[in-house]
Amino acid sequence: MQMKEQWRKILKKVTTFQMDGIGVVEIILILVILIGLVVIFKDNITEIINNAFESITNDASAIIN
Repeated sequence: MQMKEQWRKILKKVTTFQMDGIGVVEIILILVILIGLVVIFKDNITEIINNAFESITNDASAIIN
């Protein structure tokens, strides 16, 4: 019975340690990747957003008129 309790304590410590350590590093890596993608595809993203807003404006004008 003591052996099971010891394994549970060890497992709990290991899982708690892993959960604490993954937050900051992974968030930084994700942010770096996202910023890199935005820089690489800046022109494409801008074009898509401009087309979307142009379409919204045209459709809204058609509804109003």
